[in-house]
This record gives sequence, structure tokens and C-alpha cells, in this order.
Amino acid sequence: MVGRNSTLRALAAASAVAALTVGQVGAVAAPGDPGAPKYTPGSAGIGDPYFPLAGNGGIDVTHYDLELHYTPPAPAPAPLEGTLDATATIAITPTQDLDRFNLDLRGLTATSVSVDGKPMDFTQDENELVITPRPKLKTGRAVEVVVEYGGTTTRPTDIEGTLYGWVTMRDGAMVANEPEGSSTWFPVNDHPQDKATYEFDITVPEGLVAVANGNLVNQQTSDGWTTWSWDAPDLMAAYLATASVGNYELRTYSAPNGVPIIDAVDADLGPTADDGLEQQGEMLVYFESLFGTYPFVSYGAIVDDDTIGYALETQTRPIYSRRALESTVAHELGHQWFGNAVSPERWQDIWLNEGWASYLSWIWAEEDGGSTAQEEFEAVMDIEEDDPFWDVVIADPGPEGLFVDPVYDRGAATLHALRVKIGEDSFFELAREWVSRYDDSTATTEDFEALAEEVSGQDLDTFFDVWIHTGSKPTTW
Repeated sequence: MVGRNSTLRALAAASAVAALTVGQVGAVAAPGDPGAPKYTPGSAGIGDPYFPLAGNGGIDVTHYDLELHYTPPAPAPAPLEGTLDATATIAITPTQDLDRFNLDLRGLTATSVSVDGKPMDFTQDENELVITPRPKLKTGRAVEVVVEYGGTTTRPTDIEGTLYGWVTMRDGAMVANEPEGSSTWFPVNDHPQDKATYEFDITVPEGLVAVANGNLVNQQTSDGWTTWSWDAPDLMAAYLATASVGNYELRTYSAPNGVPIIDAVDADLGPTADDGLEQQGEMLVYFESLFGTYPFVSYGAIVDDDTIGYALETQTRPIYSRRALESTVAHELGHQWFGNAVSPERWQDIWLNEGWASYLSWIWAEEDGGSTAQEEFEAVMDIEEDDPFWDVVIADPGPEGLFVDPVYDRGAATLHALRVKIGEDSFFELAREWVSRYDDSTATTEDFEALAEEVSGQDLDTFFDVWIHTGSKPTTW
């Protein structure tokens, strides 16, 4: 992301026990531990220190199929509110024996829930949809959960008061979820640790265009409504999903390496709003030469005449508010490797997203004949020692510090300093190995530090302590 001031894999395996009869209420003790219940509830949060209720325990979502029927607001002076009627079909594999599990959903109301075709009891509070499956769910045995839901869409904000999630616009919606705004438009395990594949069928009034991740596979109009069908077959963190709706012109072409590119540019914008997109293909090929094959099925952009005021690295199709600047385009493209292919295991690790993406915009500027990465580094180091810029501990900026300037600029400077310290060959080997090793998954700051030492053969404890774990200006490292 730019412009805001600037694994779920732990299985709780259990031995087989006598089956519960359907409708039996009491928990059965696990063999070897007579006092412990065999079936337990999945937790209401995945355990992220910054957002305790983001995500859910006990489940691994592998696929979302979202059918969205959206009616934008009426013309002013009608309220700026839309209507969403939707069905989410979700493939879930339990990671523990479950008698209850949650999905994140807020601002919309679930009207029915089924598991493998059978209606299920559920409750819903402000943030959580709580489902009580009967029969109970066994570890590793996949089920299909269908949730029918809907309601009035508005303009939700995050903990900093910034618009995010399903942001209702007069001519559609701009959908930007970071960090945990996906739950404002579909029931979800809303944390990067649980990546999944997606399909979207988005029905909107004829004349509007709905744009999502991946590839456009169908467009069909009937009785004044058009359904836009998109397929996103690459694993994706929920915050990177979109289903933006607007007065878009679609432009389809290919990068020099053959990667399909689909741009959606709002027809109401001026002629220079999308100038920064002109070199997307060249950027993509250049970044491939540094970091390995582009990791997804397609690329592109959404440039909207919205009011959210920032860009976001939506997977395969970043969004830009009003204008796509070249430096921002390089930043969001860089995120496809650093942030999207490899995502933060905890939100405190966000500098690994934003530092890398900012550094790639420095690298692209140098490649394109602009300022060098060294010059950008020196500009950061020219910031006075007593400036609050240096107070931020970028490896742990706090939940309201995810998008402050130091996370971006000091993060980029950290990477440049590391490049100088360990040398060109080791630095770019580190970058490629980082993407290769953690592709389709998540990783932490500690993982990055360990890999940097592994690749370089150097002890980098002091370096990382000075640059990312200390709230003061680095002087020696």
C-alpha cells in the first residue's frame, strides 16, 4: 500500500474415538487424556497481536466462491448507501476436531448457513459469524460451507479512521481491505496466514463494470444486469481480494514476457490519470530478472475516481485512487513478490511488505534513468537525528503505525544498507530465495534475518538491531 501518511498450519491431531451419535450434546474425552474434550470450538481470532479478532482458529479455508449482487446508491441527495445480496460458498478443512467455528463478518447479516448441504445453527455479533455444525467436524475432513448474507453497504473505516473494505461510491464501490477489511463484504478467515483461491460472480446494473482478481472468464447481460465472472486460481490473502465496481474502461494487452494485463480505468478521469501504467510491462520484466518469475496468472490496475486517497497492492490488480503515478505503480508491482506471494505472518511484519515495495520503486527509478537507490538512501539519512521519523521501531510499529512513513522509507533504507553490507550477489540471492522459499505462504521478520545470515554467511544481529529493532537513527552497523 502507499499513500496513507505516505501457519495457520498447526494441526491439533487426535486419536480416533467412538463416533458421536448425531445430536449428542456431551463432549467425548480423547484417549490418553480423559479430562479433555475431543471436540472443541475454534478460536474467534487467529492470534495476531495487533488484531486479536482477525482470522479464526481451527479452520483452513482453501477456496471462496463469491456470488455478489450489488445495487449502487441512488443519485444524490439519496444516502450514500448501496445494497449487497450475496452467497459465499467456502471450502474449509478443519485443523482440529470442531464443535463450533467462526468466520469474520461485519456490517452485513447472514440469513442462512449450511454445511455440506445441511442447514446449520448460527449466531452473529458485531464481528463474528459463529457456526455450530452437526455432525461435528473432524480434523482434515473438508466440508463446503454456504452462507447467504447481505445488507446495506456504507463506507467503513479502519482503526485509524481511513476508508477501507467495501467503500460505497455513488457509481459503484472501491474495495480495498488492508489490513482486515475483507469481512465488510464477505464471510472470511481474515488473516494472511490463511490463503485461498477465489472465484467471483459480480452482478451489477448494466453499463457498470465489476473488476476482481485474476482473469476475466465471462461477461453476461440479462434484464438490465451484467454479471462479471473472474477466476483467481493463485493462493491469495483475503486483504488482497477486490470486487470493485465503477464506470471503467477495460484495456487488455500483454507484457513483453507474455503475462496478460487487464487495466480498468474510470472513464470520468482526466487523460493523464493512467500515465503511470504505460511501463507496467517493462517493470514486470525487469523485476522478474531480479526476483524470479512473476508469481501470478495476470496483472493490471484499477484506477478509480474514488475518495479513498491511497493505492493498494490488490493481488494481480492494484488499485489507484484518482491517479496512477509511475513510482506508485512500481511500488505496487513490487508488492506482487513482496507482500502478495510472500505475506506477513503477523501484521507487525509489514515493513517486509512496504520496505521492499518502496525499495523496488527506488530500483526502478534508477533503471529508468532517474535518481539512484544510493541517492534515495542518502536523502533518508539526511533526516535529522532528533526527527520523530527515527522513533518508530519498524519491526514492531504498533497497530496504528502500519502505514507511517518510516515503515516505508526506513524499511527501504534498511534494505539498501543491507545490500551494501552483504554485497550485490548475496543481496539479490537473498531476495530470490526469500520469494522462492516462502511463496504462497507467510514469513516473519525473524525468518528474514535468519535467511540473510544464511545466504551471506555473516553475523547480522547488530545490523538488524540498529536498523529495525531500535527507535533511533542508525549511525554504525
